[in-house]
Amino acid sequence: MVSALQERMQKSFVEHVSEELLTDCMRCGFCLPACPTYLMTDQDEAHSPRGRISLMKALRDGQVLWDGSIEDSLDVCLGCRACEPACPAGVQYGTLLEEARHAVLDAKRPGIKEKVVRKIVFDGLFADQKKMKRTVELIRFYQATGIQKVARVSGVMKLLPKQMSEMERVLPPIRQKLKPAKPNQTYKVAFFTGCLMDTMFQETNSRTIELLEMAGYEVNIPEDQQCCGALHGHSGEVPKAKKNAEKNILAFNHQDYDFIVQNAGGCGAFLSEYGKLLDTDEARVFSDKIVDISTLLMKAGFDRQLNAVSKEAQAVVTYQDSCHLRNVNGVWEAPRTLIGSAPGFTFIEMPNAAGCCGSAGIYNLLQPEMSGKILAEKMKGVKQVGPSVIVTSNPGCLLQMKVGIEREGLAGQMEAVHIVDFLYESMKTTTKGAR
Repeated sequence: MVSALQERMQKSFVEHVSEELLTDCMRCGFCLPACPTYLMTDQDEAHSPRGRISLMKALRDGQVLWDGSIEDSLDVCLGCRACEPACPAGVQYGTLLEEARHAVLDAKRPGIKEKVVRKIVFDGLFADQKKMKRTVELIRFYQATGIQKVARVSGVMKLLPKQMSEMERVLPPIRQKLKPAKPNQTYKVAFFTGCLMDTMFQETNSRTIELLEMAGYEVNIPEDQQCCGALHGHSGEVPKAKKNAEKNILAFNHQDYDFIVQNAGGCGAFLSEYGKLLDTDEARVFSDKIVDISTLLMKAGFDRQLNAVSKEAQAVVTYQDSCHLRNVNGVWEAPRTLIGSAPGFTFIEMPNAAGCCGSAGIYNLLQPEMSGKILAEKMKGVKQVGPSVIVTSNPGCLLQMKVGIEREGLAGQMEAVHIVDFLYESMKTTTKGAR
């Protein structure tokens, strides 16, 4: 007998999941070797992109009934979208995953506890940047007053789930206000500051502005910008993601800028797909202006500035790709070229640097077991290279790699840094060497 939930789910998939996009999949299997969860589950087809698409279509067509195994398959997906560059048919897997999660959320009618959590997270923190700033200010207070030190020494942190206590240990020191931009330079760019980058990583944002100014860009920071909406979209909250997108487009008045630059790979990918999300000309114009910080620095010849001082390599540096920066925006050469130009370092490619590190937004909190397996595999590659520095292009990846370093007992041997911080310190070295 078909339950009311199963009926609602099938109708919800018909309403929200595109049949046209589903039928793009040819079931060829080129996506399989690129999928981390397929590989980590001993090649379980249900945990592959092809398998998930088959489940979506079968559920939409009424050929299978909704059950926990389908929900598990969708939940365990990282959403890294490594399957997309591997797909010869150009299947829009990321869009299908978001549509499917939206359909599930719409049909399931979550309980009070989940509703409260989603209300706080999606209608509060990640919908109002002022609330995000106030929350992060509490973290700064926690760090600055010594409460953090007492909590760690007393053992209170052991009461938290392992993943959360590990994340607490690698949180960056929260800095004060963002540095204002200077006017009247070569290209006019708007800086998308991001919700976490603008609060938890303010120093990195300040350095982003300084690097852009060194490269000859006029940097503007539009007011009233909000979270990009990626976390909403990836969690099935598509209507709320659209609201954030509309707010950001309005805030940027994008006609005034040559580029809209960002320094977080996950944000950049979602911003670049506003045109697809909203299906308006205004959104498409906005998305066409989105560019990653490394791409913009390369456009200005920043690698040549770093190469201005010849200095013998002293340490090994490697790079962990941001899944979305690479798989959605197609950016992987620019970061490597810039990093390889830094004085005092030898760049060595990490095995499977393009593979997901297991962070995937808040996936490491929601799916700690699978995330941990993927991170452990990632750290095997790190240890093969033995770098002094692991560079990343996304805050989630940065924290995840820091956790990996802690877990492997490598804290005294290497560090993980954001590419902006790495380039900023390298530029300081170059400037000193040029004197």
